[in-house]
Amino acid sequence: MSASVEPRLTSLAHGGGCGCKIAPGVLQEILRGRVQLPVPPELLVGIETSDDAAVYRLNDHQAVVATTDFFMPVVDDPHDFGRIAATNAISDIYAMGGTPIFALALVGMPVNVLSTATIGSILDGGAAACRAAGIPIAGGHTIDSVEPIYGLVAIGLVDPAHLKRNSGAEPGDVLILGKPLGVGIFSAALKKGALDDAGYATMIDSTTRLNTPGPDLARLPGVHAMTDVTGFGLAGHALEMARGSNCQVRIDWSAVPLLDGARGLAGAGHVTGASGRNWASYGQDVVFSREMDAIDKALLCDPQTSGGLLIACARSCAPEVLEIFRRHGFEAAIVGEATDGAAKLVVA
Repeated sequence: MSASVEPRLTSLAHGGGCGCKIAPGVLQEILRGRVQLPVPPELLVGIETSDDAAVYRLNDHQAVVATTDFFMPVVDDPHDFGRIAATNAISDIYAMGGTPIFALALVGMPVNVLSTATIGSILDGGAAACRAAGIPIAGGHTIDSVEPIYGLVAIGLVDPAHLKRNSGAEPGDVLILGKPLGVGIFSAALKKGALDDAGYATMIDSTTRLNTPGPDLARLPGVHAMTDVTGFGLAGHALEMARGSNCQVRIDWSAVPLLDGARGLAGAGHVTGASGRNWASYGQDVVFSREMDAIDKALLCDPQTSGGLLIACARSCAPEVLEIFRRHGFEAAIVGEATDGAAKLVVA
């Protein structure tokens, strides 16, 4: 098949990137009442707090970190799609404080629609992200599917003493965000042909940047909780941290970094359907102590593909956390705090 007659990758997908996730409320309904199997004591992290990966203790100093993530195209360039999907999957290892060691590829492609060259370019992009992380793709599985799907099973190791969950925030902690928001907005604009070359470059830079600060941050005793912001948006993942930690999380909206141009694109109507589904799922547990217009709410709930790490740490530890981010090439920002109170998200 000639590549020139192939459709745009994003035109083959009903959603893209982490915006494909099932909405939080729907997911809770699906999982409610399911019979739980016995949990062995070696399983340090399972499904209890909606954490980023499962963790299984091997011995006193080693635990396996296992996760999987896959989605439909968020961009049209096949190599970039592969890089983004792989970077996003590996991020969950870093978010637990782990170091990735290998990956397996998950591939579903409409083989009668896309050429083998295009599919191969997607796989090459995923392999490039894995090389950047210093790991091999050791195998995988492929199917013929209606929509293009690509992702990884990512496996890592962590010392249980350095394991970080999304549920350890303590009152008095500050919250630090490692990447600006707006990837979902940019992807919506791209799909409508409204994202210029500079905006596309900004989007690719953010979504293909590995969250390598994770293991260094996990070694700091003052870092109490860690997660990455993905499909449920900043509001959703901050709320998961609040619920898991049984504390209130406050976000200073004026301090939250945004990708250049994100607000303008959102104002022009380039908003994903996932942001609305996110809000419908958890909006009842979000309290505003400031005026928030529709654009603010869309950004707060914007699904992030390969988003940044969200850290809860002791205030005295914040300068060291920021320095670690800086050393890895990130411009992180203090965006809020954890406080005593009911497990809600307050946006101030």
